[in-house]
Amino acid sequence: MADKRDYYEVLGVSKSATPDEIKKAYRQLAKKYHPDLNPDNKEAEAKFKEANEAYEILSDSDKKEKYDRFGFAGVDPSYGAGQGGGGFGGFGGFDGGMDFDLGDLFGSFFGGFGGGGGRSNPNAPRRGSDIQTNIYITFEEAAKGCKKTVEFQKIEVCNECSGSGAAKGSSPQTCPDCNSRGQINVQQRTPFGTISTSKPCQRCGGKGTFNPNPCTRCKGAGRIRRTVKQEINIPAGIDDGQIFTVRNQGNAGANGGPAGDLRVGVIVKPHPFFERDGYNVWYDVTVSFVQAALGDKLRVPTIDGQVEYILPAGTQPGDIFKLKGRGIQVLNSTRRGDQLIRVNIEVPRNLNEKQKEALMNFNTTMGAKPVDPEEKRGFFGGKKKK
Repeated sequence: MADKRDYYEVLGVSKSATPDEIKKAYRQLAKKYHPDLNPDNKEAEAKFKEANEAYEILSDSDKKEKYDRFGFAGVDPSYGAGQGGGGFGGFGGFDGGMDFDLGDLFGSFFGGFGGGGGRSNPNAPRRGSDIQTNIYITFEEAAKGCKKTVEFQKIEVCNECSGSGAAKGSSPQTCPDCNSRGQINVQQRTPFGTISTSKPCQRCGGKGTFNPNPCTRCKGAGRIRRTVKQEINIPAGIDDGQIFTVRNQGNAGANGGPAGDLRVGVIVKPHPFFERDGYNVWYDVTVSFVQAALGDKLRVPTIDGQVEYILPAGTQPGDIFKLKGRGIQVLNSTRRGDQLIRVNIEVPRNLNEKQKEALMNFNTTMGAKPVDPEEKRGFFGGKKKK
């Protein structure tokens, strides 16, 4: 970590910078060092990666807080603070490190009077809980789709005991306290008489069986939590902040129940010169006054690479042109949006005398009143009085 620069230093912002200031600083650096604008430039490529890493941390409120408190150790996965199932950013987490059955919770309070017949079967199959994680992708990856490997924690069936919770060579036994019912009856004397209630058996945890020789790996739970890597398909057209589901990749179920789902929150890094608008892409192009007046052949970048575009003569500032079908693929469809080109015209500065004379001659040929460059004019164009 000693060779890493401070993330705030990389982006050139202070610790009190707002999210918009961080985003603006990143966009400026990304545009300056983007590989498309700096081909075969290893130094620019390294700075582009450095800016990406800094933005990934500082644009995420949870990671930023950890970085502010613990430095690089707070965001280095080897310290246990990496991208995990607890979720981060604005997406939050579903599991939160706990895995319990709400039925058991309510059953312990409302186990039923007179035998507890209303309590669910503790040995019935239960679906596993969902997991949520986040992933950062580029503008182009969101537009076209891609494959990514995510790392997260999940609960799986213990492969040592195959989920039984018993050590090898042994098996679960019937609980002698509840005779496999999972519940025991308790009688209490009250001013209204004796009331009989039921509650989960403490010895077997309400399962009706227990392991006298528990599995050494899972400690008798039958399930373990471990870090896994999963390759997932990011659908083309996904947008920043959207969440998609990978079925049956969440926490393992109990008693043979199905696994939960993995929910992936997508964070799209801003592009240095493209702006997304639904499934359309905006691109600002700056041309000279001469190009706008006479027209020109331009090379315009798109998400598919550069294309040739003929700028028509007489183009005005703010004119918008469309490249049909050059936008982003519509989610779960083969249709695509358009790329919209907004034209900005650069006005020349610091003209020399010859250039000024040429422009005044041009102005005269256009039938306009001759311009006296030495004449000072007021706010509304009138000549100032001396």
